[in-house]
Amino acid sequence: MARTQKNKATAHHLGLLKARLAKLRRELITPKGGGGGGPGEGFDVAKTGDARIGFVGFPSVGKSTLLSNLAGVYSEVAAYEFTTLTTVPGVIRYKGAKIQLLDLPGIIEGAKDGKGRGRQVIAVARTCNLILIVLDVLKPLGHKKIIENELEGFGIRLNSKPPNIGFKKKDKGGINLTATCPQSELDAETVKSILAEYKIHNADVTLRSDATADDLIDVVEGNRVYIPCIYVLNKIDQISIEELDIIYKVPHCVPISAHHRWNFDDLLEKIWDYLKLVRIYTKPKGQLPDYTSPVVLPYSRTTVEDFCMKIHKNLIKEFKYALVWGLSVKHNPQKVGKDHTLEDEDVIQIVKK
Repeated sequence: MARTQKNKATAHHLGLLKARLAKLRRELITPKGGGGGGPGEGFDVAKTGDARIGFVGFPSVGKSTLLSNLAGVYSEVAAYEFTTLTTVPGVIRYKGAKIQLLDLPGIIEGAKDGKGRGRQVIAVARTCNLILIVLDVLKPLGHKKIIENELEGFGIRLNSKPPNIGFKKKDKGGINLTATCPQSELDAETVKSILAEYKIHNADVTLRSDATADDLIDVVEGNRVYIPCIYVLNKIDQISIEELDIIYKVPHCVPISAHHRWNFDDLLEKIWDYLKLVRIYTKPKGQLPDYTSPVVLPYSRTTVEDFCMKIHKNLIKEFKYALVWGLSVKHNPQKVGKDHTLEDEDVIQIVKK
C-alpha cells in the first residue's frame, strides 16, 4: 500500500487492500478455533459501579501511583517495569456515582499481536466506558501514537463516533448503494470490491456521510467499539511552567502529577464530562427528595423505563405514571409515561397501579 500512489485510478485497488488487511487482522485477533488452552489465571475483573475506566499506558508511567492516590487502593509500585501483572481494581465515589477504576498492566509495542500479555490487557480495555491513556511528559509523543495503534488494531476506536452507514445483508438482489451526500472516496465499484472481500454479494449499503474505506470496513466487521479517551500526562513536576502552558492546549489532555496529587480535581471533572452519566434523584411520596444517593444511568439509556429497570425489573409491571421535576419537563411536577427521557439531576416519583 505504501508503494501505491494515491489517485482516483488506484482508489479501487487501495480499498481492496485495506479490506484484505482488516480481514487478516481480524483473523489474528480471533484465531480459528485452536485446542482449548488450560484455564489461565483470570485477568478480567467483575463489573461494579456505574461506569468503568481503564488505565492504559507503557510500563512505568505512573498508572499504579495514579490508582493508589485516586482510589486509595494499594497497587504495587516499584521503580522497575511490569510491576503490575494483573488487573488491579479500585472504586471512587464522585458526584454520587460509583466509578470503577482498573489499573491494567503496561502495554508495549506489538501488544495487539499478543506480546507481553497485551491481548488480554486490551481485551479488558474494550469493556471500559472510558480509557485513560497515561503518558509520561518526558517521553516523546511517539508513545501516544504507538498506544493508539495498538488499541485501533484491536478494534477500539478512540474519541470517534460510529460512522453513519446503514448496512444490511440480503439473500438476493446484488449490492445496492445509496449515498445521501457526495462521496470523495467510495464509489460503487470500490464498495463492491470491499464487500466481495468479505464474500458479501447481496446487501443494501446507505452512506449518510462522506465515508472512507476504513469506515465501511468498520461497519462490515461489526466488532468495533467506540470509547471516549483522555490523555493523562503524568510527572508534570519535572517540567517548566512554559512547557505546561503548551501542553494545556492539546485536546483531550489533562496534565497531572500522580505522585504529588496535582490537578486531580481537573482530571475528575474531565472524566465526569466524558462519561456523560445522568443522575436521577428519587422522591418517596410525601417526603423530600433523597439527594445523597442518585440512581446513575448512562446517557444513551435515560428513559423512565430504563430508570425502572435499573431499580428492579418488576417495577415496570406495576408502573402507572411518574411525576418528574427538573429540566426535562415543562411543568413541575409533570405526569409522564415510561417513554419520557430524563435529564441530569431530575427528581422522579413513581406511582404504582
